[in-house]
Amino acid sequence: MKTPIKVLITGATGSIAYSLLPMVASGQVFGSKQPLIIHLLARRVLPLKGVVMELEDCAYPLVRRIVATDNESVAFKDVDSVFMLASMPRHEGMQRKDLLEANVKICAAHGRALAKYASPNVRVLVVTNPCNTCALITAQYASPVIPARNITALIRLDHNRLVHQLAARHNLDDPGHISRVTIWGNHSSTQFPDSSSACIDGEPLPFKGHDTAFMNTVANRGFAVIAARNNTSALSAAKGAADHM
Repeated sequence: MKTPIKVLITGATGSIAYSLLPMVASGQVFGSKQPLIIHLLARRVLPLKGVVMELEDCAYPLVRRIVATDNESVAFKDVDSVFMLASMPRHEGMQRKDLLEANVKICAAHGRALAKYASPNVRVLVVTNPCNTCALITAQYASPVIPARNITALIRLDHNRLVHQLAARHNLDDPGHISRVTIWGNHSSTQFPDSSSACIDGEPLPFKGHDTAFMNTVANRGFAVIAARNNTSALSAAKGAADHM
C-alpha cells in the first residue's frame, strides 16, 4: 500500500469544495490506489464540522484521516497538494477585478503559509478569482521556498467549456473525442478560446476562422451560470479543478 499523501482544500465549506471532495476522496484525482489524508481549512467551524461528518459518512476507503481546522499552521502542515478555493464569491455584474482587493489578502496569507509549513514539493492549484493574478500573488509570497512552477491557476474549467461547446456544435455525444483546444489569456471575459487546431479522434476539425459569437459564449459562460442560478459555477469548477490537478 502506498504512503498516504496530504491534500489540503481551503474554503472547505464552500460550494466548490462540496462538489470537489467526492472527486478527491473517491480516487478520481490522485488515483484509485492512493491513500489520502485530507486537510480542510475554513473560517466557519460549525459548518466545517458538518462537512467532516458527511465525508466520514461516505466511508471512502482511500481516506485515512481528516484534519479540519481554522488554523493555517495546522492546515498547511506538510501538505503535498493544495486546492486553493477560499475567496470572496463573485456576484452577478461583478468583474473579477472587483474581487482582487479582498482575495489578494487571502492569497498572500496562504502563500506565506505554504512557504512556512507545506512540503517544499507541494503542488498548488489556485481557484480563487481572479485566479491568474491570485496565483502570481501566491507564488510571490511562497517564494523562494516553493518554486513558482508548482503554483498554477485554474484554466481547465474554460478548456472544458470550450470542449463542450465544440461537441454540441458537431453533435457529438462524447466530448472526450475532442482534443487540441487551447484557452489563451486569463480566466475572464478577455480570454481567447482557440479551436483552430481542434481534432476529433485525432482528425483535424474543419476550421473556417474564429467565430466571435462562439468564442463569447465560452468566455462569458461563467456570467451565464450566475444569471441562471444566482450563484457562481460550483460543480463545473470542481470538475475543472479535479481535471487540472
